[in-house]
Amino acid sequence: MTRGNQRELARQKNAKKSTEQGKGKRSDDGLSAAARKQRDAEIMQQKQKKADEGGKGGTKSK
Repeated sequence: MTRGNQRELARQKNAKKSTEQGKGKRSDDGLSAAARKQRDAEIMQQKQKKADEGGKGGTKSK
């Protein structure tokens, strides 16, 4: 019984620790919501441009 209890306590402790670590990751960049939105939009535009360029050159017709 003791081992089962220890395992359960360890699971609870680990779950709490992982949720606390997840909370801080979003605000680590120190940006406001508007600045974060702008940055993310630029990143997505770059990814889209790269995907469009890759798609055009890599297609071959048979």
